[in-house]
Amino acid sequence: MEQDRDTQDVRARVLDAASRLIAEGGVAALTTRAVASAASVQAPTLYRLFGEKRGLLHAVAEHGLATFLAHKASAKLHPDPVQDLADAWDSYIGFGLANPAVFAIMNEIGSTEVASPAALAGLEMLRARVRRIAQAGRLGIPVERAVGLIHAAGVGTVATLLVTPEEQRDPQLADVARGAVLSAILADAPGERDGDGIAPLAIALGARLGEAKAITPGERLLLTELLDRLSRE
Repeated sequence: MEQDRDTQDVRARVLDAASRLIAEGGVAALTTRAVASAASVQAPTLYRLFGEKRGLLHAVAEHGLATFLAHKASAKLHPDPVQDLADAWDSYIGFGLANPAVFAIMNEIGSTEVASPAALAGLEMLRARVRRIAQAGRLGIPVERAVGLIHAAGVGTVATLLVTPEEQRDPQLADVARGAVLSAILADAPGERDGDGIAPLAIALGARLGEAKAITPGERLLLTELLDRLSRE
């Protein structure tokens, strides 16, 4: 147990050192020699803990994202679920712009490998926020479609801003993108769709179906299928 604790301490020290190096000089600054020196460990220790450099890069991205998500998880939810989602959007954009190297590694991982536990946790947090909107009867499209749209738009917004020289960035781009996403997913968005239609009601009931105790598993499955069909009306 003592050895495991020592290994965890060394791993944490290496990740902190690697994160600082990336923040200061980007991915190119993450050399074995630089990390070993900054963390006061021998190079073989890095290979034992992380394997090749890519393993260390993945671990650094996981570390940075997990820290960000832990902070988000501890934050109090806004009483208005739509405002809560808007605040989460702003927080994500800020994280991506403040941590470009970590953001780049995260999205490279996502395009070629199974998503990391932290990335999956982030999506689940987003899904929970979207479900709150659905349960309030304010979501106009199916939950999973809304989650995919928000995630795609958020990643695209950060990527676009990062490849644009800072002095040329549109300071309103993230806000406009956020507004466009909310207009696309909300049932009560002005001029977008009829908020009194059947789809928002079906989505709201579907989001609360797990609370129903008086139906059988078979009935729950049937209702889920019916509500999913109605949510796409």
